[in-house]
Amino acid sequence: MKTIFSGVQPTGTVTLGNYIGAIKQFTELQNDFDCRFCIVDQHAITVQQDPDELSKTIRSLAAIYIASGIDPEKSTLFIQSEVPAHAQAGWMMQCISYIGELERMTQFKDKSEGKEGVSAALLTYPPLMAADILIYNTHVVPVGEDQKQHVELTRDLAERFNKRYGNVLTIPEIRIPKVGARIKSLQDPLKKMSKSDPNKKGTVAILDTPKEIEKKVKSAVTDSDGIVKFDETNKPGVSNLLTIESALSGILIPDLEVKYEGLGYGAFKAGVAEAIIGHLTPIQERYADLLNSSELDVHLDRGAEKANKIATATLKKMESAMGIGRRR
Repeated sequence: MKTIFSGVQPTGTVTLGNYIGAIKQFTELQNDFDCRFCIVDQHAITVQQDPDELSKTIRSLAAIYIASGIDPEKSTLFIQSEVPAHAQAGWMMQCISYIGELERMTQFKDKSEGKEGVSAALLTYPPLMAADILIYNTHVVPVGEDQKQHVELTRDLAERFNKRYGNVLTIPEIRIPKVGARIKSLQDPLKKMSKSDPNKKGTVAILDTPKEIEKKVKSAVTDSDGIVKFDETNKPGVSNLLTIESALSGILIPDLEVKYEGLGYGAFKAGVAEAIIGHLTPIQERYADLLNSSELDVHLDRGAEKANKIATATLKKMESAMGIGRRR
């Protein structure tokens, strides 16, 4: 099996966009790939976090992954900081990175703009992300468009390392989901749904209650013609809602257009809300059972043990190639 790696930061709440664009697809990929799913808590601290809140969010994210269908028997689920090789290899990747290429990263520009003080880690976290991927001999990295640049840098760094020190690292491929890759905000369907959006009405969280979901979908921006038709250019709001229902129900968009023909937006939004609630309810129930259970700790302990073995083996090869430490 080819290896897939994906890392998710434990900050904020997991949105419906995160779920459809990533987690839901991971549950399908784990049947055909050797999947390693990492909660990247070391990336989270590139900006200041409340320690207690961060600790809770790490655990919550792990529970969401399993509740959503990630099978710890098929996939390796673990916490980044529990595998020291990430930080060690991250430093090695920094040593072959150039300041200019890090300063050109779009996310660094966006997150540092207008700030009086910016942490060094905000600039150098792409090499750590590269290390996250490379120490597992990853073949495929599934990412959204906003992370494509970082994986391209990962490929560049891996090629640079191999050219200088020998063929040690696997060059990963980029995989961008074709369907549901960018679920849009319910309030501004020209922007992606984001957990950092200050307008909470635009974002459905995976742990929202049925009432919260109904209220948000009911207030979703559409248009004035009342026709349910997929047209991203002229009807972005309606198209976004169709994409959401299709992704969660498995019903093709043309069939949904037939389903809502002549019914208007009231019935359409009610149907979308029903699809969301119906899909998320069993996930929320499983999440509640897992969150404070010893079962979750067992899965994370086993994941960390397995990840450590793989990552440490790659790290030793990297260290030997660079000539650091004692060669035995």
